[in-house]
Amino acid sequence: MKKIVLLAAGFLMGGAAFAQTTTTPGTTKWGLKVGVNLPKYHVKNDNGDDPESESTVNFHVTGYADVPLSNYFYVQPGLSLQGKGGKVSSEALNTKVEYNTMELGVPINFVCKMPLGPMANLYLGAGPYVSFALSGERKFTAGNSETKEDLEFGSDSGDDLKRTDAGLNILAGVELGGGFNIGANYGLGLTDLRPKGDGDNGKLTNRVWSFSVGYSF
Repeated sequence: MKKIVLLAAGFLMGGAAFAQTTTTPGTTKWGLKVGVNLPKYHVKNDNGDDPESESTVNFHVTGYADVPLSNYFYVQPGLSLQGKGGKVSSEALNTKVEYNTMELGVPINFVCKMPLGPMANLYLGAGPYVSFALSGERKFTAGNSETKEDLEFGSDSGDDLKRTDAGLNILAGVELGGGFNIGANYGLGLTDLRPKGDGDNGKLTNRVWSFSVGYSF
């Protein structure tokens, strides 16, 4: 865990340092966003059938720097605690399997801001992320019976999910007067989360809708 936190902090400081070397004169701001996540899993099978799990409900907390590259373009490296997962239900069997994971993510978003008036900006952006699973749980429900077990992370046969994920964020929102903002983000996971030996067909990836409120200063 300590190594993961140090690596994530290194990514964050590296992104901020890179942004500072490329930015035009302006004021770097710091911000915090919190909100709800609606995560699920996407499965891509070799037979062309691409099912998705049902969404679960989780949360996120993200700290970030807002570094100007020009009057309209900004780079936002951050450090984010992200709740992800998904669930599969069977009405016929009256069963449900739900996965919940908590991950430490490092997003680096490139954002364009356009004035909506004297007190508001519309922003649109995208950028890569990498995240590291900190903990996870699988809950199995059959009728009135419920069992829980911790997930095992790794890349070997017998593990449940890979620990490292990477993908792309697409975000949009509105900055309001006084430093407040509201926004939405779609996280498109690109890493196959299945460990080695866990079948040879298909690909399991994260999909996460996020909605947040934030403040920058």
